[in-house]
Amino acid sequence: MKLTNNKILITGGASGIGLGLTERFIQENNTVIICGRREAILKEVKNKFPTVITKECDLSVEKERIDLYNWVAENHSDLNVLVNNAGIQNWMSISDTDFYQKATNEINTNVIAPVHLTTLFINLKSLDTIINVTSGLAFVQLSKVPAYCATKAFFHSFTLSLRHMLKSKNIEVIEMIPPALNTDLGGKGIHDGQPEVSDFVNAVFQQMKEGKTELTFGFSEIMSKAAPDVIHETFNKMNP
Repeated sequence: MKLTNNKILITGGASGIGLGLTERFIQENNTVIICGRREAILKEVKNKFPTVITKECDLSVEKERIDLYNWVAENHSDLNVLVNNAGIQNWMSISDTDFYQKATNEINTNVIAPVHLTTLFINLKSLDTIINVTSGLAFVQLSKVPAYCATKAFFHSFTLSLRHMLKSKNIEVIEMIPPALNTDLGGKGIHDGQPEVSDFVNAVFQQMKEGKTELTFGFSEIMSKAAPDVIHETFNKMNP
């Protein structure tokens, strides 16, 4: 992937990893479009980065995903990079009365939405790159976020197949695999003390410059290459 002079859509680009990517891609002289559910947060990003283009959109709703694609196709038909970043994480137990609803919401946002967006945006003739943001938890599970881990394992597997399927269309598929970072994913304060988003972004941009298509950092680098016995040992440590 070339890192400059792209037009990029980043889902969930107003906070967390998405915001870190938004800032860096702008610094690298790209046109960045971000979408998200919260208008106020989008406005904050727009105030900080005046060149960013914002679009309010709830990606868990099928019609809004279709509307997003149609809006891009009509107004930004030269878009060439899709970043499937938006995701939610719920800390929960199987005995919680709202477990099924929370799990369904995670599946809709973390799995159904990016799969649907991918099938839509590959119809753009200009599209040449898809970046899917998965997780180190795709490889080893934290049982306190069971649905989240399962959605990221799905998305990792889907990304491997997608990369193979899109070779004939000359669309590059990049998997970005973050570890836990200092964001509000799952709730404020949960990830305090974890590495900063900027450290992760710096690392993955260097890997993209080197032409890599699987981008890892810290814990996710270790887990993505770990042998089964290491995975098993790590699981036991994470889930005492």
